[in-house]
Amino acid sequence: MKTKQKQDKKIEHWEKIRIFLIIFDSIAILASYFGALMLRFDFRYSIIPQRYLSAFMGYAVINILITVIIFSIMKAYRSMWRFASFDELVRISLANLLSLGSHVIGITVLYGRMPVSYFVIGFLLQYGLTVLIRFAYRLYDTFKTKEADFFSRDDEKNAMLIGAGEAGRIILLDTRKPSNPYNVKCIIDDNSNKWGRMLNGVPIVGGRDDILANIKKYNIDSILFAIPSINPKEKRDILNIIKDTSCDIRILPGVYQLVSGEVAVKRMQRVQVEDLLGRDVIKVLDQSDFDYLKNKIILVTGGGGSIGSELCRQIADYGPKLLIIFDIYENNAYAIEQELKRKHPHLNLLTLIGSVRDSRRVEDVFSSYKPDIVYHAAAHKHVPLMETSPAEAIKNNVFGTYKVAAMALKYQSSRFILISTDKAVNPTNIMGASKRLCEIVVQSMSQIKAKDEYQVVRNYSSSTTRLNDDGSLNDIAKAIKTLPSGGLKTEFAAVRFGNVLGSNGSVIPLFKKQIEEGGPVTVTHPDIIRYFMTISEAVSLVLQAGNMARNGEIFVLDMGSPVKIDTLARNLIKLSGLEPDVDIEIKYTGLRPGEKLYEEKLMAEEGIRKTKNELIHIGSPIAVKLEEFFELLDELYLKSHENSKDIVKLIAQAVPSYHSPESDLKLNKEKFYDLYQQMVSHESEDTDK
Repeated sequence: MKTKQKQDKKIEHWEKIRIFLIIFDSIAILASYFGALMLRFDFRYSIIPQRYLSAFMGYAVINILITVIIFSIMKAYRSMWRFASFDELVRISLANLLSLGSHVIGITVLYGRMPVSYFVIGFLLQYGLTVLIRFAYRLYDTFKTKEADFFSRDDEKNAMLIGAGEAGRIILLDTRKPSNPYNVKCIIDDNSNKWGRMLNGVPIVGGRDDILANIKKYNIDSILFAIPSINPKEKRDILNIIKDTSCDIRILPGVYQLVSGEVAVKRMQRVQVEDLLGRDVIKVLDQSDFDYLKNKIILVTGGGGSIGSELCRQIADYGPKLLIIFDIYENNAYAIEQELKRKHPHLNLLTLIGSVRDSRRVEDVFSSYKPDIVYHAAAHKHVPLMETSPAEAIKNNVFGTYKVAAMALKYQSSRFILISTDKAVNPTNIMGASKRLCEIVVQSMSQIKAKDEYQVVRNYSSSTTRLNDDGSLNDIAKAIKTLPSGGLKTEFAAVRFGNVLGSNGSVIPLFKKQIEEGGPVTVTHPDIIRYFMTISEAVSLVLQAGNMARNGEIFVLDMGSPVKIDTLARNLIKLSGLEPDVDIEIKYTGLRPGEKLYEEKLMAEEGIRKTKNELIHIGSPIAVKLEEFFELLDELYLKSHENSKDIVKLIAQAVPSYHSPESDLKLNKEKFYDLYQQMVSHESEDTDK
């Protein structure tokens, strides 16, 4: 049986190559030193002294065996010569030198002295032949590329490479593969020491100020941005230069690709609009900021949404004891569940379907699993839709938050973090007003916890029982009231976001879809401005804020300067290789219901404090008159379940800072134009640069 297995064993391709190289090297060694003798004696075999011929032939087999052994020790028969590099050249060179040394010593000791030219010429011939055969594939590939450069392909694109560092060098080599359509004509690098020099035969023509001139000079079609370690502001400055060209722009995502060896043209992506924001990402000052997540039971409501799913992704990296995804929409929940199972096969993961509006389902989750930390991301977030369905915004956002927060208090979760929005500040729409009410709910729960005032929740049960089909709101009130004095430990906090790039409901996916369809791209108002951040930044803020959560505070990200939506749309069109108002029309549709021209981060009365992370600030909680607030909640619950037409008036009563978008522009015109001028000044500085 063993004999049969040996006979059936397949000889690998590399083993065949090794046998071929050994045979070739043996012939090369014989030919090299015989050729050396012939050269030494003018190619006249008859005049070669017999003692030299006898010594050569007598030592030939020994020389071959010793050389093959040396080559084997130096791994000259195991390298992947298709990808032969400087390392392989060094090793084969050293192997030949060792072979020469053994040859000189061995033949001299056994047969006497040989002419010096015999050793010199023999070594050079042997070295040339053994190196040539090993680098033949690389030479063939190079000549093939040169031939391809000479005979232009139909799909060839003249390319400019930005970055003459290590990543740029690798990208340049990769473009020379037949499968890549890019023909790099010139290189840009801000290091003036490199100007006028060549990188693998391609000229380095200057810095960023020379980009536009060389695009025209070399008739550039594509730009390959290969500086993975560049800081966001520098990246933005360069991209702002090239975005107005008609070139297709590709960028290497980050330094990770360089470290992991994944630098390649196929890894380069189209420039994303967030690359143009030019703001440093949130810094993780200390990994210990996330230690509080380890070995904890963590619940994420709305875990299938854009923010919720990213929360789950990042939490999974920190080793929770159990991660619970809770969502009403099964498709999203299933998608993030499957992704996490693939990426974190050892993660203890549980996906539960349910609504935060269902009191008994929420309590069942808390009583069964007793989560240590709760991230409440479940909410209705689409501004225009909530304007036409205000009762649904209140039912889902406000009372969903109340039910989850109350259960966190009852079952003694250590932290409850609400995902809020800057639209909650002086809101002009129902969605923003509902999220402001959510913040007040969280702050009220924090006050209840701090002052042991759980008896105020009794007011939130008088008129709701007949409307609430399961009577569980009354149960919640009673349960909280019966907890022992001083027994509440949950820390509450809220985190306010600006607009999140790429999230559900974000303008970016909408703009991209409109561009793909040939336009028009719809912008509500030419002067509308917003703050932006990426999803990963937003979630990083949530997780860091979770560690700092105290006393119902509101955490706010310093999102830099605001961005004009019209500019954002135009940049996205340009990054798609098209021209605004020529290839793609921009159409102004007017402000949508509940929409305002700008968003604020804090209300004046909240104040602001710094944290150890300079990009994260804290707004102090505003004291809540608990009994009055719960009386309002009681009435709001009643009106929302009656789908009353008076619910908007009641929302205005509960949120005094809520006002219509029409009055918003009149009341805040001066503030808006101050913010607008800040944004215009920021854009002007970029243009000057």
